[in-house]
Amino acid sequence: MSSHKAIEGKKADLVQVTRALVSVFDKTGVVEFAKVLAECKVEILSTGGTAKKLKEAGVPVTMVKDYTGAPEILNGRVKTLNPHIHGGLLAVRGNKLHEEELTREKIGLIDMVVCNLYPFEQTVAKGSDWDTCIENIDIGGPSMIRSAAKNSNYVAIVSDPSQYDEISKQLKDNKGSTSLKLRKKLACAAFTTTAKYDTAISTYMKSQGF
Repeated sequence: MSSHKAIEGKKADLVQVTRALVSVFDKTGVVEFAKVLAECKVEILSTGGTAKKLKEAGVPVTMVKDYTGAPEILNGRVKTLNPHIHGGLLAVRGNKLHEEELTREKIGLIDMVVCNLYPFEQTVAKGSDWDTCIENIDIGGPSMIRSAAKNSNYVAIVSDPSQYDEISKQLKDNKGSTSLKLRKKLACAAFTTTAKYDTAISTYMKSQGF
């Protein structure tokens, strides 16, 4: 079985961040980081509690449901699983087909994702029952993290609050742009995060006799 061929696109070192999706469970430092984004004229998309916190701090926010035209449904289980989000994250810049499809579907590019995950391991550690543990398996978060990390040629994935200072400095130094070196470093950290997360889920399920 042959693997997928690389998709041709433009080469880029510095990429201007014009739109970012910010949706975090751990909100440590997120207001301060979002203010840096706002100072760099970045349009911020957000959901739920993150959007509420940013709005309360005076940070301009567009709700994801307004951006996509699709409501949050199923008690919040489906918020960001939408072509307007993942198309904007996965599109290869400078690829004619991708750009034509984005135009046809009226999908805008997203240049940064700021996302950390539901506390699955902490929920298990508290001795929570099966249904509670399962409800704390994040779906939309890992999906966005993986989409952004896969497209690190153009998209920055911020998966831990400890990264905010380094990224803020680069944005300020580069007039709102991220470097390819930083984006690939962030992608590596992001895939490590999702790998550990999935391992924790698998380990828990095995411990329950499955």
